[in-house]
Amino acid sequence: MAVLSVNAGSSSLKFALYPLDTKVLGLPLLVGQFERLEAFDASISVSTTKPTQSRVASLKYNFLGKSQMTLEIPLSLNEDPFDAAIKRLKILIDECLSQSGGSNRSLSAITHRVVHGGSLYKASIIVTRDVLTQLASLNSLAPLHQPHNIAGIESFIRSFPSTIQVACFDTSFHTSLSDLETNFAIEKKLTDSGIKRYGFHGLSYQYISQQLAELTQRSQGKAILAHLGNGASLCATREHKSVATTMGFSALDGLMMGTRSGSIDPGVLLYLLGEGWNAKEIETSLYKKSGLFGVSGLSADVRTLRESKEERAVFALELFTHRIIKEMGALTAVLGGVDLICFSGGIGEHDSVLRAAVCKHLAWLGIDLDNELNQSANVDRSMMISHKESRVQVWVVPTDEGRVAAQEAVRLTQSPR
Repeated sequence: MAVLSVNAGSSSLKFALYPLDTKVLGLPLLVGQFERLEAFDASISVSTTKPTQSRVASLKYNFLGKSQMTLEIPLSLNEDPFDAAIKRLKILIDECLSQSGGSNRSLSAITHRVVHGGSLYKASIIVTRDVLTQLASLNSLAPLHQPHNIAGIESFIRSFPSTIQVACFDTSFHTSLSDLETNFAIEKKLTDSGIKRYGFHGLSYQYISQQLAELTQRSQGKAILAHLGNGASLCATREHKSVATTMGFSALDGLMMGTRSGSIDPGVLLYLLGEGWNAKEIETSLYKKSGLFGVSGLSADVRTLRESKEERAVFALELFTHRIIKEMGALTAVLGGVDLICFSGGIGEHDSVLRAAVCKHLAWLGIDLDNELNQSANVDRSMMISHKESRVQVWVVPTDEGRVAAQEAVRLTQSPR
């Protein structure tokens, strides 16, 4: 058997195919990502001589451990880009399963990362039509992710109608949060209606916690996990359970991010409304025009900002670092100290400058960073980057949300019911 793990975005589709032998997942047979899957916008005029809108998707993948392949996939104007991508993916899956296990291996489940489970779903679930309807009611809580996650599931149901579909939620890991962490200081009727803090990046934190449990006993204690990418958050754990996190009701809260503002005084929103802004304009500004991109006026990509000498780019990185330091201090206070800090996500795994800056500022906690190890940690393997004598261990752990989602699919579909 095999499990396909997918993560659908607005214009991308990440996937990984895991072999399953006696309920144990092996290393992925196929890993890749489709990009440029934007839906055709009919409102954009198309010249008869030169089309103004490209309809070519890209596919990068590693097949059975071989070197990465890159393909361009032409799309017709009347073709759903995700359906076209899945059609190509089916061909790859069939070829991969044929070569890896012959006729004895087949696809047993497709598992999807879904950002928000709300109060409805506290654990992964097999998808039904009712489940999709209920998940769609949460679209406004995660407008950048939830609608695309659901659309991805719909596309896979069309292409794999007889295959079990599983939804795994980023909010599930944080169901251990106390009422003190989840409640806002608002009217009880609003809290009872579901307006509370949920937390996100849960699949990533679940994977990081699993890895750290195998690597160091220290992770059983007071740990701060940093998922730093285009979306960014922190999570405080004790005994590998979430006790506090920076994201709350929506994936807009907490740290400054690639294009998202992070926490902001709600009075700013009231002010903008008073100035004539509507809800959609505010949403677009906070989700798509803020964060590193908004502050720098240049890019949401940390690599681009590191290479720039422009003052705004430098300040954007300083502000991002400051917000991380500030939030780590708050989580340390909630935990009553800290035994371990772990960096993950695209930025956390690859930006040694940021890791060094954060650890230098928090050295008073007992962090003794090994500069050579920190510089060499930009590789795809877990490693400790603090000195052995450091009172607080510092780790870099590459995350793998897809594998956690596949594990959840195995748990749901292979266990006796």
